[in-house]
Amino acid sequence: MLRLSFNGGMRAIWTGSIAFGLVNVPVKLYSATESHDVNMHQVHEKDGGRIRNQHRCQECGKVVEFDDMVKAYDDGDNRVILTKDDFEALPADENDDLDVLQFVPNDQIDPIMLEKSYFLEPTSKTPKAYLLLRQTLEDTDRRAIVKITLRTRTRLAILRVSGKVLMIQTLRWADEIRDVDFKGVNSQAKISKKELEMSAKLVESYSEEFTPEEFNDDYQDELRKLIDAKIDKGETLDLEKAFPDEEEDEEPGGDVIDLMEALQKSVDSSRSKKKGSNGSGTKKSG
Repeated sequence: MLRLSFNGGMRAIWTGSIAFGLVNVPVKLYSATESHDVNMHQVHEKDGGRIRNQHRCQECGKVVEFDDMVKAYDDGDNRVILTKDDFEALPADENDDLDVLQFVPNDQIDPIMLEKSYFLEPTSKTPKAYLLLRQTLEDTDRRAIVKITLRTRTRLAILRVSGKVLMIQTLRWADEIRDVDFKGVNSQAKISKKELEMSAKLVESYSEEFTPEEFNDDYQDELRKLIDAKIDKGETLDLEKAFPDEEEDEEPGGDVIDLMEALQKSVDSSRSKKKGSNGSGTKKSG
């Protein structure tokens, strides 16, 4: 029996179904990774006051509120302004299916194409279809190329097995991968048999099973130690006493706009709108 437990405040960011042929697998999508970096913000070194971001128009010099901002495209000679209505008019995938387009061998996906990873949780009371798909992918040594719309943007992704669960990893489009032609790789430098043997021995001397748990982010560990040491020494500011009028969660308004708060409001607003309003992804022909 498959048992999944998503604790620690994990929240599903997408609910839908894996659809291939006549098979339909209801699932929920969860971010598979999270940052362990220490969260910090900018302050004035002199008095420790929080620095806020202002969005000022270069044309009129006025501070512009987030609701009055739109996107634009510059080609060097012309600027094209695109409004919310323009984006809503673009075609987009409106269904909640994670559509399987094809199944491919595991070794055909170049890691350079991989982006963000997500876990898939079965939501059916009898997750037989989920288990069947997972087992089939394992037995055939394949992964699926799928199409999914996340946060109004349609993306290609791979559907694969990760331990006991299914997961997807979004893919970059083919034209997003740069072509390179470095002169050094075309060098005619002669490599001797002895050099190859010695190089192989060096590789062999470092060869072992990869265990990611053995490696730590030393920078973040030392940063946390530094912060704890400053707290222990009393090198801190009492925010309530130092800044009695400052509210950490103040609403952006007036002449000052908190960029992160504005972005979060934008994301929340876009989620409440009709799905697929801002863009589309299509498979190239040929």
